[in-house]
Amino acid sequence: MTANRPPEASSPAPPHRSGTHGPPGTPPHRAEEPSYRVGRARAVLRVVAMVACLPYIGLKVAWMAGSRLGIPEGSALLDGGTLLRVANGVTVLMDGAVIVLALLLTRPWGRRVPAWLLVPPMWVASGLLLPIMTAFPVQLAVGLLGGGGRPVGEGNSEPFLDPWVFGVVYGGFIVQGLALGVLFALYAGERWGRLWQGRLRDLPVGPTTPALRATAVAAASAALLPGVTHLLWVSGSTAGLDAGRAADRTGDFYVMEAVNLLFVVVTAVGVLLLAFRRSGRLSLRLPLVLAWAGSAEMACWGGWLSVAGLIGAGEAADRPTTVTVLTYAVQMLAGALVVTLGAYFFAERSAASALPTTAGAAPAAAPVS
Repeated sequence: MTANRPPEASSPAPPHRSGTHGPPGTPPHRAEEPSYRVGRARAVLRVVAMVACLPYIGLKVAWMAGSRLGIPEGSALLDGGTLLRVANGVTVLMDGAVIVLALLLTRPWGRRVPAWLLVPPMWVASGLLLPIMTAFPVQLAVGLLGGGGRPVGEGNSEPFLDPWVFGVVYGGFIVQGLALGVLFALYAGERWGRLWQGRLRDLPVGPTTPALRATAVAAASAALLPGVTHLLWVSGSTAGLDAGRAADRTGDFYVMEAVNLLFVVVTAVGVLLLAFRRSGRLSLRLPLVLAWAGSAEMACWGGWLSVAGLIGAGEAADRPTTVTVLTYAVQMLAGALVVTLGAYFFAERSAASALPTTAGAAPAAAPVS
């Protein structure tokens, strides 16, 4: 009876080989990656982040086209000329990058983007959005209590923008930051989450540890100058302020300086915890988040204020003083040192995770890509 069976039934089917698909003769190709599905929550966050960019981009495009929407009489924006148009074009591209990031974090092709192409734009976006997300709600609360709009000095500067513009634009920035932050946290956790698992006490002492600690000390030391300067300004001192800014201080000014001081402290605490690991039970995530947020705000926001101050410096009284320029320059240097330390830290962690944990064991994870 067995002799009457079809030939293919008498022998087992050939085993499936990874990397081959289709009928015989089809050239082999790489095995398909597991399908990447975006849940409803991420899809909604993607749309929210993209829609939140439209008010700012729309206003900037309108201004570039010659519109005076939201710009009152006497505003310095009316005399900006070509330089201001170029600056508006750059900021349109910057906010447009948020749309690209929202797509990258929620599309299958975004999983294949190299880390060096994704992380720097996210770091810059964090540095520009975090101070607004932190300060603007507090400024609104201070304004409701009657302490936001009245100059401390005797300045009579013309209004810069209509009040509604700040609400629309900054409200959009806050929504962008929240949506993009959640999307990036989910994305990074899935792709690189192994690199920040564990506690501070679990970090091994490697050959680069002394250099990392020296860099951390240098960054924390550099943060002292902007920290002291912001502390002086938030306490009411006018040392180092240009005449126009000193005269036009409001509650909003003091809130912003308090936020700047907060991020200086956050940066120093995060980087020193990461380097010296004194709190053994502390999760590794906390100092990493502090170092990321603090370094981004210090470097990127300091750079933004430097550029904005130089572009908007029309009258001699409004030109940034040497103290202001030096403060922002050192602030950017400190932030750059911290993010450099973070890059080496993650490179070392990635290399360690790619090594076999025991003799003959398979690699635990692939390096960061």
